[in-house]
Parts: sequence; C-alpha cells; structure tokens
Amino acid sequence: MGNLLKVLTREIENYPHFFLDFENAQPTDCEREVWNQVNAVLQESESILSGLQAYKGAGQEIRDAIQNPNDMLHQERAWNSVCPLVIRLKKFYTFSLKLEAALQSLLLSLTSPPFTPTQHLEREQALAKQFAEILHFTLRFDELKMRIPAIQNDFSYYRRTISRNRLNNMNLDIENEVNNEMANRMSLFYAEATPMLKTLSTATTNFVTENKTLPLENTTDCLSTMASVCKVMLETPEYTSRFNSEDTLLFCMRVMVGVIILYDHVHPNGAFNKSSKIDMKGCIKVLKDQPADNVEGLLNALKFTTKHLNDESTPKNIRTMLQ
Repeated sequence: MGNLLKVLTREIENYPHFFLDFENAQPTDCEREVWNQVNAVLQESESILSGLQAYKGAGQEIRDAIQNPNDMLHQERAWNSVCPLVIRLKKFYTFSLKLEAALQSLLLSLTSPPFTPTQHLEREQALAKQFAEILHFTLRFDELKMRIPAIQNDFSYYRRTISRNRLNNMNLDIENEVNNEMANRMSLFYAEATPMLKTLSTATTNFVTENKTLPLENTTDCLSTMASVCKVMLETPEYTSRFNSEDTLLFCMRVMVGVIILYDHVHPNGAFNKSSKIDMKGCIKVLKDQPADNVEGLLNALKFTTKHLNDESTPKNIRTMLQ
C-alpha cells in the first residue's frame, strides 16, 4: 500500500498526533484474539470480489426460455445456468453476515473503556487497519455490484421459476441450499443499491443499540477520527507523495467515505450537520480533487446511502457540492 503514514490530526481539538500504519501494523498480544477472528473473515474477501467481478449472468439463456415457454430444452438450459449463479449469490450474502459480526467485534474493541477511541486507534493499529480493510472491501463490492444488473434479473428468474411450476424434471436440490426463507433474505439484500454498506450501517446501528452502557460518543468519535485521519492523508502532499501507488489513494478515499456513512447512520444529527465532528466540506473537496472516474461511485455513495443529507440542518453549500 504505501509507506508508514504519519497523520497529523491537528485540526481536531484535543486529538494527538499519531501514525496510522495501513500497511505494516501487526497485532499486539491484546489485539490478537479479535485480530485472528477478523482476519479469518478478511482472508475470504478477495475471492468474494473475484467471484463478483467474474459474474456474467444468464441473461441470454433466460431470454430464450421466456421466448420459448414450451421448449423444455431452453427451460433446462436457463435453469442450469442460473442455479450455480444463485449458489454464488448465496455465498456473497453469507459473507455479508460474517462481515457484520467482524465489524461489531472491532467496534467493541475500539470503543470500550478505559481508553478513548483515539487512544484505541493509536494503540491498536492492527485492528484499525482491519476496520479500514472491511470498509475498503465494502465500497469495492458495492461499486462492482451496481454495474451488474444481471444479479437481480437472475435471482428474480430463479424465484419465479421455483414458485411457478417447480420444473418437474429438473434438479431441485438447490432448494436445500436456497430455500424460500433464504431467498427472501437474499432478495432484500440484493434489492439494495449498496448491499454491503447497508449491512454495515445496520450492524453499526445495532451495535450502538445493543451496547447501552457504552456512550454513543465512543462509537461516533471512533468513526469521525478515522474520517479525519484519512482526509488529512489525502489532502497533504507530504503524505500523498509517499504513497507507492494510486491504490493507496483509493484505499483512503473508500475508508473515509465508509466511516462517514456509518457515522451518519448512528449519530442522531448525522454527518452533515454543523455540529458534526467530521469536516464534510473538506472531505467532499478532497474527493472532488481526484480524477472523476475514481470518485464517482464514492460521491454517489455519499448522496444515496447516507441518512441525513437532505435534512434541513444540512448546509446548502454541502448539498450543492454533492449535486
């Protein structure tokens, strides 16, 4: 990714200067148990992305089957094309549940007393890195998914076929893999424009709700500090000049956008309010200073997956910047 990055969080009152090493951070003994648990999930992430990237869909086979409703050869061909794709979609969905559990473990570690969230991020850099990697994966997954309309078409065909006539002569073993209840949950997941972000937003909201003894500020401060750290990295030539590749820029941008969205979902006033601890104007400017191709999906994520952008309390200049 890049060299060791020194991050000056000078603009945030009372926050210390610290290094946030997104490349080389190794778990300490205190971090190791959670790190191992999360690492087991993250090791699957690249194969999940590869599987999504290689997703071609069964559009032609489905069209042929619909146009030739009495031709069993076409029906079987479409069904046999769709079934392995549905198994793959189930794998993606199941991974989202693992990611949800991993995120909540990290949140608990990075927000619990006696340390402040900033102290946690400074002391437990390996966990901070994993938190960033989850967000990086999430934005990449959702950017890819938005470009593959075949996913919903294939899954709709599967559900219609199962419920309509059960295709007597066809292999229905898949129903053991994707029964009606699983199909309903998967359908809700894939109906979202950004399903992984939605999963993480809900997971973060549930984390706050379920941990009533933990002050809300612990969670929101953890998220706002991460956003500010990434913003400073991106806008300071001293740091960007030390990045080895454009991937590091994209990594920081995705992490910044991811934590902004989570913050906006869990903070009662959201990320765009004047009282927000996130400098939204600065964050959006940093994104807009990058090549448009790199940030279009990220700006859309801020527009369409946040909760408070259209609140009356959102300054007009912020809304204008995102139009």
